[in-house]
Amino acid sequence: MNREKTLVKNTAILTIGKICTQLITFLLLPLYTGILSTEEYGTVDLLNTLVSLLLPIITFQIEKGMFRELIEVREDKGKTKEIISTSFFSVIIQSCFYIVIFAIISPFINNKYKIFLATNVIAYIFASLFQQVARGIGDNKKFAIASFLCALTTIVANIILLVPIKLRATGMLIGNMVGQISCVLYLFFSLQLNKYISVNLFSKKILRKMCKYSVPLIPNAISWWIFNASDRVVVTALLGIGLSGVLSAAHKFSAVYITLYNIFDMSWIEMVTVHINDEDIEEFFNKMFNIVLSIFITLAIGIISVMPFVYNIMIDCKFSEGYNQVPIMMFGSIFNVIVGLISVIYGAKKNTKAIANTSAISAIINIIVHLLLIKFVGLYAATISTLVAFFTMTLYRLHDVKKRYFKVKIDFSLIIKSIIISSIVLPAYYLNNINFQIFALICVIIYAIQTNKGAIKPTIEIIKKRIEYKKH
Repeated sequence: MNREKTLVKNTAILTIGKICTQLITFLLLPLYTGILSTEEYGTVDLLNTLVSLLLPIITFQIEKGMFRELIEVREDKGKTKEIISTSFFSVIIQSCFYIVIFAIISPFINNKYKIFLATNVIAYIFASLFQQVARGIGDNKKFAIASFLCALTTIVANIILLVPIKLRATGMLIGNMVGQISCVLYLFFSLQLNKYISVNLFSKKILRKMCKYSVPLIPNAISWWIFNASDRVVVTALLGIGLSGVLSAAHKFSAVYITLYNIFDMSWIEMVTVHINDEDIEEFFNKMFNIVLSIFITLAIGIISVMPFVYNIMIDCKFSEGYNQVPIMMFGSIFNVIVGLISVIYGAKKNTKAIANTSAISAIINIIVHLLLIKFVGLYAATISTLVAFFTMTLYRLHDVKKRYFKVKIDFSLIIKSIIISSIVLPAYYLNNINFQIFALICVIIYAIQTNKGAIKPTIEIIKKRIEYKKH
C-alpha cells in the first residue's frame, strides 16, 4: 500500500504544477485561434514541432540518462554532484556545437522566424535539463512549481504580445521562449544548482554510462516526434499550411489528454524503477496498469462525448474542419497511453534499445500509411496513420514484454465495456443530433462512475488520510 500512496502523492504534486496551467492554456484557445490565421497558427506549431525534433538530437537525451542515474544515488551527495556536473557541461558543449552549425546553415534558410530555431531550442534544452535534475534528486514540488511558472509566464507573455502589442506569430514564439527561461532561472536558484556544478567533477566514465542509456532513446524520441508532429509536416507539404493549422488546433484536445497522462507517467516511471526488483512486481504492475488504463479510457471517451458541446466554443469557426478528427486522435491517444504504461518496464531494466527498436518500426508504419492515404482521404490520413501506428506498437510491446519479463494482463471486461460505450458515443458524435449527443453524454457519466468506482474510493481514502496526518 505504501507504493500506491507514494504514487498518488507524487502524481498529485506534479498535477498541481501542470493541470492548472494546462487548463488556462486550453481556455485561451479561443484567443489564439481568433487572433491568428490558420496559416500563422500552423507556422507557430510547425516551428515548435521542429524544436521538439532537434532537442533529443542535440542533447543525446542526456537528461534522461541523468535522471535514471540520480534515482540510484539520491543518498550520495558526491555522486549526485558528479552526475549533475557531467550532464551540465556535456549539454553546454552540445549547445555550442548546435549554435555553430546553425550559424553556418542559417543563410540558406529562407524563413523570417528561423532565429527561433536557435533561441527556443537552447532555452528548452536547459529547462528540460534542470527539470530532470529536480525530479532526479526527488524534489517533485520544485519541479511542479517550475512547470507552473513556465506555463504561466508563457501565457502572460503571449497575451501581452498578441493583444496590445500585436506581434501575432512572432509574439507566440517569443512567449514560449520567455516561459522556458523563467523555468531555467527558477530551478537554478531554488535548487541552488551552483553548489552541484563544478567543472572539476566532470567525469567521462559517468558520461559514457549515461550515454549508454540515453543514446538509444534518440531514435525513440525521433519516432515519437514522427507520431506527434510529422503529420503536420506532411500535411503542410501536401495540403498546405492552413490545413496544418486546422490539424494543430484539433490536436489540442488530445494533447491535453496526453499531458494528463504524462503527469502520471513521471510518477509511474519513478515508482516502477525503484521497485522493479520487488518479488511481487508483476502483481503490483498489473493491478496499477488496469486501474490507470480504466481511468484514461474513460477520460478519452468522456472528452469525445463533450466535444459536440464545446468544440465550436473553444475553436474559431475557421478551424471547424478539425472537428471530425478529434475522435480518431483520442483513440490513438488511448493506445499511446497503453504504450507508455508498458514502456516503463524497459526503462527500469535499462533496456532502452528495445524501446528504440519498437518505436522506430511503428514510426515507419505511421509515415507509410499517411503517405498512402493522404491522396484519398485528405486530412483524415494524418489521424488514421497515427492510430494504426500506436495500435501496432501496443500489440508488439505487449508481446515483447511478455517474452522478456512478464505478462501484462489487460482486464478483458474493461475492453468489452469500452467497445459498448464507444458504439453509442461515436454515432452520436458524427450524426450531429443534439438529443442523441445528450443521451450519449449521460451514458458516459454512468459508465465512468461504474467502471472506476474501485479506483476512486481508495484514492479518496489515501487523500483523506494525508489531510488528517497534516492536521495532526
